[in-house]
Amino acid sequence: MQTWTDKLPLKDKLPPIGTLGPAIALLLACAFFASQSDRFLSAQNFSLILAQVMVVGVIAIGQTLIILTAGIDLSCGMVMALGGIVMTKFASDFGLSAPAAMACGLAVTSLFGLINGLLVTRIKLPPFIVTLGTLNIAFAITQLYSGSQTITDIPSGMTVLGDTFKLGSATVSYGVVLMLALYVFAWFGLRETAAGRHVYAVGNNPEATRLTGIPTDRVLVGVYVLAGLAYGVASMLSVARTGAGDPNAGQTENLDAITAVVLGGTSLFGGRGVVLGSLVGALIVGVFRNGLTLMGVSSVYQILVTGILVILAVTTDQLSRKGVR
Repeated sequence: MQTWTDKLPLKDKLPPIGTLGPAIALLLACAFFASQSDRFLSAQNFSLILAQVMVVGVIAIGQTLIILTAGIDLSCGMVMALGGIVMTKFASDFGLSAPAAMACGLAVTSLFGLINGLLVTRIKLPPFIVTLGTLNIAFAITQLYSGSQTITDIPSGMTVLGDTFKLGSATVSYGVVLMLALYVFAWFGLRETAAGRHVYAVGNNPEATRLTGIPTDRVLVGVYVLAGLAYGVASMLSVARTGAGDPNAGQTENLDAITAVVLGGTSLFGGRGVVLGSLVGALIVGVFRNGLTLMGVSSVYQILVTGILVILAVTTDQLSRKGVR
């Protein structure tokens, strides 16, 4: 017995190009670099790429939630750095255990998310301005509290997520496993729960969403708090990977996370996107940087290529919006 979907043209049965595009771009990039370097396709190299993108990848989860509501968070990198300093300083200065110190760091980053959310919803300030301000506040607090010094005297429990295990011929860190698990959790929450659908609704049309009885301000505050929590997890991964609290961390992660989200197909205008696409976007950037490094290309050109990719992704998003209209 045929259903109505069987009668649809093939093009209407396929996933939208916004979903397929990033995956196709990632595969093409892998194919290109595999032809340029024999080392690129090794399992160990892929595990290295995953380890390199895990911090930005987790930040991108929070950034995706905010961009889905038609907002943006410029403070994410510095809030992540502040979380790492709080964790390591509390452990070093007060002798807190690793779980307690990390909980304090998560609380601080979540608090910054709450402040961002309240300023956006209660005072109705643009997210760009709010997060630009909290970026500078987080940076100043990080530098003042740390004395601009790296904190290395931390308990071994804070570096557990940086430990690795063997998977075939590759070594995979537990932090990468945590990142992948968080993406699955975020994908399920956005796709299968009412709260996740409310996030998309607010991004599509906040006024219409409010008129249906959905508390849009509460949704927005919740999104910013969850994003802050994601930045706290990213700070845990950063500390675990480097074995220290670095006050100079997070200075490019905000742009890297936005780049990953945009390359992953999430619309900067809100309401459209898949969180798993942000993981693909982070991997695209990681693959390009890794592949160009293997080819001996200067890091300046790596930044150039990343900028071109962002412009192409935003242009595609803008053209697709005009096509829908």
